[in-house]
Amino acid sequence: MATVNPHMATAAALEFDRCGLFSLPISLNPKSIAFPRPMLSGIRIRILPPRRLCLFLPSIHRRSCRLSAAFVPSSSTAASKSESYGNDALEGVETLLVESQEKQGSQLRNRVVFGLGIGLGAGGIVLAGGWVFTVAVAAAAFVAAREYFELVRSRGIAAGMTPPPRYVSRVCSVIYALMPILTLYFGHIDISVTSSAFIVATALVLQRGNPRFAQLSSAVFGLFYCGYLPCFWVKLRCGLSVPALNTKLGHVWPVALGGQAHWTVGLVATLISISSIIAADTFAFVGGKAFGRTPLTNISPKKTLEGAFAGLTGCIIISVLLSKILCWPTTLLSASAFGVLNFVGSLFGDLIESMIKRDAGVKDSGSLIPGHGGILDRLDSYVFTGALCYSFAKIVLPLYGV
Repeated sequence: MATVNPHMATAAALEFDRCGLFSLPISLNPKSIAFPRPMLSGIRIRILPPRRLCLFLPSIHRRSCRLSAAFVPSSSTAASKSESYGNDALEGVETLLVESQEKQGSQLRNRVVFGLGIGLGAGGIVLAGGWVFTVAVAAAAFVAAREYFELVRSRGIAAGMTPPPRYVSRVCSVIYALMPILTLYFGHIDISVTSSAFIVATALVLQRGNPRFAQLSSAVFGLFYCGYLPCFWVKLRCGLSVPALNTKLGHVWPVALGGQAHWTVGLVATLISISSIIAADTFAFVGGKAFGRTPLTNISPKKTLEGAFAGLTGCIIISVLLSKILCWPTTLLSASAFGVLNFVGSLFGDLIESMIKRDAGVKDSGSLIPGHGGILDRLDSYVFTGALCYSFAKIVLPLYGV
């Protein structure tokens, strides 16, 4: 039980929705109000001058809580002080709740506005294809590489290793950004990978000081994560140039924009893949909020099995629906398999980035996009998916004909 000030006797009552009142002895002073931990564990109220109250309710929604204070003073002086502190506390709670709601509303607006802008811009880039799409992928790879090396240099990761010097990370970022362009120009990923790996290793070996293996390992993983894997999106969108003759949208597509030949298997596969990933993230978020009970993994405690199942369901549904509209893939089995593959790739990419951020001790990889974080926070679900989708369309479908 908390220590009670001998000059004043105080009590507080909390009402949670339809629950009854709980009278709790508390210790009241100009700086803090402390509740007994055994009675309300996880709840801490602290008054911060001037007239501000911090209310911590980790397991109770703030809107469902109402705080009232009743003071039983032992003297008139104590009564006036207690009443003043009580009014400050109540006003502080109201102010804090209003500020919290306004902040959440502002974050939600930013998230929706920038999310729609990114979605429309990405849709136009995917439809354009060619060099427009490739340059966009290269720019995203460059920014993602910069964020990746900032995570590597963070206190949580750098405490156990030696990160690459900044000038080496800048050189690597440029190399990673050039890899998608080289892939489009040469038509093969192996040329860009081997040449890029040689340049990265050379930059690390020729640096000042003593090169460390940890620097090489982090740079090579960055080469794989931020350079090699994004190249598969270029291969998927621009490499699969066979016309999707069964797609009805191609018949009404303007000739000035490429006509029916513009609708290739690569374009259709990219649109279905991106749409199914968005559906997976949306369904997983909604399903996890509504039904999430069982943790999925320790890497990301907020993810649940129920949310993952909802995301898988939404991913398959969108893949099947778009396959019927775009007439690719041609069978229900292949469309469902494509949806499962997209979900597995998106979930794995999300968990990998969560693991990096957890070790780095940060919430977001950056602050480039208001309400969304950094580029890696938005593109983590797409990193591994491009390689899986390209392999499915290039190898599995022709091999098994499903």
